[in-house]
Formats: sequence, structure tokens, C-alpha cells
Amino acid sequence: MHDISAGLRHPDLKQALYDDGAVIMADTLLTLHGEPHRNRRKLEFRVFRKDYFHWYERTVFPDTVRSSLSDDLAAGRSELVDLGYRVTMNLTADFAGIDRPEQSAEETGRLLRLVATFSEGATIVHSKRPKDDVRAEVRAAIADFEPHFLSASVARRRALLADHAAGRIDEDALPRDVLTVILRDGDPTEFTPEVLTREIGFYLQAGAHSTANSTIHAFHDIYTWAEERSERWDQLREDPIFFQRCVHESLRLHPASPVAWRAATCPMSLPGAGEVAEGEMVEFRLAEANRDPAVFGPDADVFNPYRTVKAPTLPFGHTFGTGVHTCLGRDLDGGAVPKGDVDPETHPYGTITLLLRELFAHGARPDPTDPPQISTKTERPNWGHYPIIFDPKKAWR
Repeated sequence: MHDISAGLRHPDLKQALYDDGAVIMADTLLTLHGEPHRNRRKLEFRVFRKDYFHWYERTVFPDTVRSSLSDDLAAGRSELVDLGYRVTMNLTADFAGIDRPEQSAEETGRLLRLVATFSEGATIVHSKRPKDDVRAEVRAAIADFEPHFLSASVARRRALLADHAAGRIDEDALPRDVLTVILRDGDPTEFTPEVLTREIGFYLQAGAHSTANSTIHAFHDIYTWAEERSERWDQLREDPIFFQRCVHESLRLHPASPVAWRAATCPMSLPGAGEVAEGEMVEFRLAEANRDPAVFGPDADVFNPYRTVKAPTLPFGHTFGTGVHTCLGRDLDGGAVPKGDVDPETHPYGTITLLLRELFAHGARPDPTDPPQISTKTERPNWGHYPIIFDPKKAWR
């Protein structure tokens, strides 16, 4: 666990897991190294202006979830993989800066299919499909995404930035998203049209893919655990801080990427790996580290939301990465880790906790007539089919 922390922070190890997915990942924040990465991260971190997370959870999230859930609630059932992608794709699109002016099911479906294709391209190293087929599909998706979604989003933001520069609107009228930050403060020679498309595509797929899968894992873990004792449902309903602890425990057990790969840019000696030659690949087994009994206790393989860990270890382990490649959206997805007594009314819970509380509040349960199934498209242990129903008798309100 601690050797991995040191390794992921090593300045001479560069990201290597996404080399095969260069068609969508080349020159994006996640694959840059050294000074270019530091500059890109510093630039895009500007989207997190004062009170960003509080504003997002209280202002953007409720409307997005309400619109995404309305048809499913009316039908009394949903498919959690599809729903998870729909909700998180919309949330990620808001954060990345992609407009959906029609707000129609057709428009949402089209963007959802593009984002799912981007996700498969980014994680191509674990795909069970022919890699050239996946790359061809990603190129076609990029060719569809740019004219139908990105161009109009760029044009609207350029017009707003011009209005702001002329003093016609104030700062608060500008969108709070990555695309606006890039157009306002980014170097045009760095953000060529191709790089800009991949960068925004990266944000869309990274946020939607990892958040959706984490949401489904957490739904399954929390439901399974709570069903063992009825009083656990009472605790989940009445204590949102504890509910977030349950989400963090599931995040620990199911990191979005089970491994991290790094390539050495020079000869070095690494704790736990020994001597590493220049160009040699190092694999960090994040999923295994997150279940290290020496750190998380003898029941490290078990979902236990009452678990405590000693600082500086976080309750979700290495799930959001460590070091310079720590996920920018960690607090957006997982919220803030509670320290001492916190006010439940103002605490940032993260979108996964808020979405799951919304689902369980409406009585969401696995469909007893259609069992969930693991995905057959990837080596990653993700759910591929997870039908749910909304049982009014189980609703919290």
C-alpha cells in the first residue's frame, strides 16, 4: 500500500496504461507528463472556483437527476447501467462544457453512445474485442461528436467570453466548466482542434465511465449489506454521513482501474519493485492494495462500512489515484471525507452518494425477475446488465 503511494508520486514515472487508447487519450491531461502535465492541471483546476462543489451539488445536480429519472420512475423500473451512464454523462457534460440544447431523449441517447465509445477506446487495453475495431469506432465517434456537440458548445462560450471582455456580462454569467477555462486561458497552439476534441472527450468518458460503474457497484454492495438486517436500512435513511461511508467502502473495493501502469523515464530504484531500467514498465496493483489486510484489517475483502483506517490512508484507498494523477473529480464523485463532527446539511457528499440516496429514497431494488450480469466486453469486473425496480413500499418518502 505505502510502496504504491511512493511509486505513484515518483516524478520520473509517466502514465502508460492508456497508450493503446491514444486515439482518444493522446495529449490529454491523464497522459501528459512533467511540466506539460503540471501546466494543464493548473489551468483546468481553475474550474473549481470558490464554493464550486457546494454550488454543483445544490444547483446543478438536483435538476439533472430529476430530469434523468422522471421516465424511469413513471415506468416503475430501470436498467442501472443505462441509468448510471445517463445521469453521470449529463453531470460530466455539465462539468466538461458540452451543451445539450434540445434536452431530448434522442439527443441524450446520441451523446451517450458517443461517450460509451470513447470509454471503450480509453480502456482498450482491457477490452476483449479486436482493438482495431474499437479504434475505428472511436474515430467515427469523434467525427460525429465534433460537429454535433463540440462546435456549438465552443461557439456559445466564445460569444459569452466576448461579452464578458466587453463588460456586458459579469464573471458569474460565464459557464463553470473545463471548456470555458480552456477557451479563456488556454494556449491555442497547445489546444489544437484535435487536442481540444480529445481533451473534452476524455473528460466526458472518464467521468461518465468511472462514476457510472462505481455507482452500480455501490448500489449492489449497499443493498446486499442492508438486506442482511432491517435496521441497517434505518441507519442508511437517517444518517447521510454514514451512507457516504458506505459509498467510500464500496469505492475501496472496486477501483475504476484495478491497476496503474507507469513507464520509467530514467533508471531508478523503487520500493517493492527494486531496480527499474529506463523504459521499463511498472504495474501498481491498486485493487490488491485496496484490500491489504495490514492496512484495512483482516476482513479487507469484505464490505464493512464500520471500518476505520489510520491517516494518511483514505477510506477509499487508491481508488482515485495518488500523486499528480489524482483524479480531479475525486471530491465531485466521492465528496469530502468527514473529519470530526460535520454539519449534515452543508457537508459535500459527492454525486455518487446523492444519486444513490435518491434511488433508494424511491424504493430502488434489484429486479427479482431479471438478475444482474457481469459485463462480457471487458476484463474489468464491471456490471454489464443491472435491472432495478422502484418499489413504493420501500420508498423513504
